Amino acid sequence: MAWHGIEGHDALLSQFRAALGRGRLASTFLFVGPSGVGKRTFAEKLAQALLCSARPVELLDPCEQCDSCRQVLAGAHPDLLRVAKPEGKSELPLALLIGEGETRMRTGLCHDIALKPFMGGRRVAIIDDADDLNTEGANCLLKTLEEPPPRSVIILLGTSAERQLPTIRSRAQLVRFRPLERELVATILERQGVVSDHGMALRWAALSQGSVAKAIEMADAELWAFRGQLIAGLSRVPLASRELAVAVTAFVDAAGKEASEKRIRARQVLEFAVEFYTGCLRGVCRADTANEGVLSQAIDRRLAQPVEVSGLEAALERTLDAVEHVERNANQATLIECWLDDLARLLDRHGWRELPAA
Repeated sequence: MAWHGIEGHDALLSQFRAALGRGRLASTFLFVGPSGVGKRTFAEKLAQALLCSARPVELLDPCEQCDSCRQVLAGAHPDLLRVAKPEGKSELPLALLIGEGETRMRTGLCHDIALKPFMGGRRVAIIDDADDLNTEGANCLLKTLEEPPPRSVIILLGTSAERQLPTIRSRAQLVRFRPLERELVATILERQGVVSDHGMALRWAALSQGSVAKAIEMADAELWAFRGQLIAGLSRVPLASRELAVAVTAFVDAAGKEASEKRIRARQVLEFAVEFYTGCLRGVCRADTANEGVLSQAIDRRLAQPVEVSGLEAALERTLDAVEHVERNANQATLIECWLDDLARLLDRHGWRELPAA
C-alpha cells in the first residue's frame, strides 16, 4: 500500500515506525539510491510526519490539514530546512552551510538547525545533492553531526554511500533506497499520463533502471532514436570514434542552451553505452537477458565473433568513469571525444576484430 502516494518503500517506512516506537530515532540519516526512486519525496513526507501537530509522531501519518502540515506542503515551515545545489553549480556551496562574509557562522544550515524550534519539538534539515559536498563543506557539516542539536533530524540525500566522506558515513544511519520494480514504474508512468499504452510503459520501465525520472526521460522521441544510432555506432569494429564523437556532441548540444540540460543529455548517452557494454558482458557469460530490439540485435551481431571479456570490462569501466565526470562541469565536447578515443584504443588493444560483411 502506498504511503501518502509514495510507492515501493514500505519496508523502509516500517523501519522508521519501529525506531520511533522504541524512542530510538537517529539524529542523522544518509538516504542513498538511484535518482528518481523517491528519496527526496520520502524525506519530505517523513519531515512532515515528524512535524505534524495533530497526530502521534510514532504513527508517521501526517494529517496534512494542521498548520504545520500545510506549511510543509507550501515549503514555508520554519522548522524544516532545505539545502540543495544551485542550478549551474558543480558543488554544494559552503555558504549554504555556514554563511559567508559578515554572516559567516551566523547563518546557514549548521547555524539554523541549532536554533530552538519555532512551532514544535523538532527541527528537520534535508540536504539534497550530498554527493556534491566538497571536502570543506563536509568537514563543516561534520561538526554539527558530531554534536547534533537536541531534537534535530538531518537527512542527507545521495546516490551512493561511497561518494560521501567516511567521516560523514560513520555518523549517519544509512538508508538504502532500491530501484523500483519494472511493473511499478510502468504503472506510475500510466497513472501520471506519461504514456497510455501499457506495452510502451513496460518498455520504458525496462530501460529505467528502476527510476521513474529516467523512465520519463525515455519518453523523448529524439532520445529514443539517438539511442539506436549510438548503439549501432558502438557495435562497429573498429570503432569510428571521431565520427561518433561528432554525432554525440551534436546531439548533446541540441539539448538546449543551459549547461544543466547538456549535462543531462550527456549522462543519458553515457548510460546507454553502459547498457550496451553490460548487455555484451551478460551475453558472453550466457546470463539471462531482457534486451529489446535494437540493443539485442547490436549485441548479437557483436558477439557473433569472439570477443575478449577483458575488452568489454575495460570499455565498461571507462564509460562508468565518464559518467562520474559528466556532472563536474567538464567541457562536454572534450569529455565525449576523449571517452570515445579511449574506447577505440582499449578495444583495439584487447583484440576486437572487424566483423565480416553481412
